[in-house]
Amino acid sequence: MNESILMAGSGDMARKIHTRLADQIGRSIVRGEIQPGESLPSELRICDMMNVSRTAVREALRVLVGKGLLLSRPKSGTKVRDPEHWNHLDPDILRWRVELDDTDVLLRKLFELRFAVEPAASSAAATARTAADAELIKKAFEEMAAAESMEAYVDADIRFHKAIYQATHNQFFWPIAQMFELALHQSFRITAPGDHRSRAIAEHRALMEAIVAREPEDAHAATVQLLKSTTKDIVRLRGSDPFKRK
Repeated sequence: MNESILMAGSGDMARKIHTRLADQIGRSIVRGEIQPGESLPSELRICDMMNVSRTAVREALRVLVGKGLLLSRPKSGTKVRDPEHWNHLDPDILRWRVELDDTDVLLRKLFELRFAVEPAASSAAATARTAADAELIKKAFEEMAAAESMEAYVDADIRFHKAIYQATHNQFFWPIAQMFELALHQSFRITAPGDHRSRAIAEHRALMEAIVAREPEDAHAATVQLLKSTTKDIVRLRGSDPFKRK
């Protein structure tokens, strides 16, 4: 591999050393600068390149092994794994992907996931939600409806959808809720400035009311409608259709 890849950005000493190393190497892997099957330099070589301790290098590599990016074996060294082994819901991998992916590609992948799982999550939330869950969803909706700035609107919108996933009380939905902090900010910022906010608020209200009323079929239908409207808004505001595969 090109060792200069690891050396780039090595001056950021404000963060913990092993975290900085893991971030630098992980971003290079996700970017494709270090290919699957390719070996990293030895620990000692990375120490020399980055001017850090062997302990810091080992800890950084251990973090990346835990994320599924690397495979470390005593005799064969440390190699990059194929992407199917990566933990794609890991917050750092999501952050690197959001930073590096083309916006249209990111939107298409994100909405494929949302259409696949979000209606089911809303339906499950309508069945499983507690009184406390309902209050969180209502509070996020009210803050969204009352928001005066784009940032406040986007933040409330994300809290609204995260609260729905959490209200399912299904731990397999929760990692998707956690990814919203990163992945949805970009798509929500695209749609928030449009002139459709009153319609979006009405659609969010319908979803909130269906969950509060424990109406799973209505919650499912309201989510599908909301997602369809959002994709149309994105196409209109971007002037192109990012959801068509090229």
